[in-house]
Parts: sequence; C-alpha cells; structure tokens
Amino acid sequence: MTDNEGLPAGKLNRRIVIQKLGLGQDAGGQPIDGWGEVAKPWAWIKGQTGMGVGKQMAGEGTVATSLNVYSFRVRYRPAITSAMRVLYDGQVFDIKHVRHDLAGREWTDLVCEMGGNDG
Repeated sequence: MTDNEGLPAGKLNRRIVIQKLGLGQDAGGQPIDGWGEVAKPWAWIKGQTGMGVGKQMAGEGTVATSLNVYSFRVRYRPAITSAMRVLYDGQVFDIKHVRHDLAGREWTDLVCEMGGNDG
C-alpha cells in the first residue's frame, strides 16, 4: 500500500479482530493470561506480499523461509501496537509493523505474518 491511496470506504470490506495479550481480570482481580479483544474494525486486506525472511537455526546458519505476509489497513487507530495480533477468517496474524498516517490521520497499516505465533 502506498501512502497516497487514502482510505476509500468501499475497500473497508472485511471485519477483523484486534487482540492484546493479558487483557482483563478474573473474578479475584488477577490478570488473565490470554488474549482479549481490543477492537473489531473494518479493514482493507492486501494479499501476500511475497516477502521472505531468513531465520537463525541453532548452530545451523541462516535458512530462508517463506512467510505469509499480509497488510491490513484500518481507520486511524494510534493505540494499535506490534504487541497485538489480528484474527481474521479463523486465522491468527502476528502484527510485525504498524504504520500510522500521522499527516492525514486517515489510516493505520498493520503488516502481519500468518501462523508465526498462535498466542
């Protein structure tokens, strides 16, 4: 996605869930160890970017791996961080990078990897 694409309303056609780890408390006031819902915004989902990454294996050097990398564009939400994750269509996506439209405050892009961490 490029910065000049803005946020056409017709592109926000998929509902996603944004979750944060450790959100909430149990009946005794203790933190819950798990993922809790932060928001359920509409998103513009861009498909796989085709990006790959090298991962360090214990004593084996660098191994090239294929990642499923997606971008989710939502309306401007400055509170979203890379410590959160996205759920969409029964899949878990780890947020790896967050880009906020600081100039226009129209959108936030979530660059995510699928399947890296099930939480």
